[in-house]
Amino acid sequence: MVSKKDVIHVGKLADVGVNESELEEFSVQFTKILDYFEILDELPEERTITGETFNILREDIITPSLNHEIALKNAGEEEEGFFKAPRVM
Repeated sequence: MVSKKDVIHVGKLADVGVNESELEEFSVQFTKILDYFEILDELPEERTITGETFNILREDIITPSLNHEIALKNAGEEEEGFFKAPRVM
């Protein structure tokens, strides 16, 4: 089970406040989430759906991408050759 100490640590990493009253609830929820990941880890690499086989962990296929100029063509704003976005903080 995920401890209350772990919940506090994750809260600090995520920069969100966690009340003392929420620690038990979040501890249970985090534990359930990690249990689901254990179930996913048990899935085989290849599955058959409607007769087709695919590999969940397939190798990456390198394909050509957009060049710099085309990528920035529809940018709302750019600065020094990069996309410019509004400040978040």
